[in-house]
Amino acid sequence: MRIANVDGRLVLATSSERGIDVEKASNGRFTADPADIFDRWSEFVEWSAGLNGTAPDTDLTPTRLGAPSPAPAQVFAIGLNYHAHADESGFDIPTSPVVFTKYRSALTGPVTTVTLPPNGQTDWETELVVVIGKEGKAVSEDAAWDYVAGLTIGQDLSERITQRQGPAPQFNLGKSFPGFAPTGPWIVTPDEFANPDDIALGCTINGSEMQNGRTSQLIFSIPSLIAHLSSIVTLHPGDLIFTGTPAGVGLGRDPQVWLAPGDELVTWVEGIGELRQSFVA
Repeated sequence: MRIANVDGRLVLATSSERGIDVEKASNGRFTADPADIFDRWSEFVEWSAGLNGTAPDTDLTPTRLGAPSPAPAQVFAIGLNYHAHADESGFDIPTSPVVFTKYRSALTGPVTTVTLPPNGQTDWETELVVVIGKEGKAVSEDAAWDYVAGLTIGQDLSERITQRQGPAPQFNLGKSFPGFAPTGPWIVTPDEFANPDDIALGCTINGSEMQNGRTSQLIFSIPSLIAHLSSIVTLHPGDLIFTGTPAGVGLGRDPQVWLAPGDELVTWVEGIGELRQSFVA
């Protein structure tokens, strides 16, 4: 199953081009607000199973799509979660997850134009993003996938100067400029993947490949991240977990490379689709 945010309305995608407006199809049982569905996720999944044969009524034009979980209570991001990315960043392999946040105001949909901060060094980080489907506290790794509504794509755009300013790094601010958290194009439930722990992901800039990895290379798997986070905080329906980026970011290149006005960044994840960002001064 795939769900999308189309012009602020919850839509069940039946293909990459068409979908079913949930509020209309449910006769108001579920609201149009995409953020509301996660509190009733199990009920929604059961209801959607009975929609076979329902005619799609909504176009999934990419520019109409918003963030599929637009109002998470919490956005977690995991740093240095691929061995090669830790190496290229000059850090030792972490012994526990490196956790920071991206502020919710940075969230956008899959196709956007991003204004680059002046005099900055803006980098790209392709990520698989977990969307939480029910409240979780002290979740075991064995049970972790039961708490996942689905998976989507995220770009952890990062302004490296702001990120490194001050006596302590400013990860949260450097990664939360407007438009620095594009997500989408939709949420795909785990059952749609042959193996949700081994998914290919990558990105290109102006057609040149920059990143290409697999989530089987994660240092801390999705179940271990859910177990770790929920051992400290309560996970809420709709929360996002950016699970980390593979090698190939601009910071780790020699010479270093930063996003520039006129660049087009295309981010892809196997079995989900792509994001497409263009950049202006």
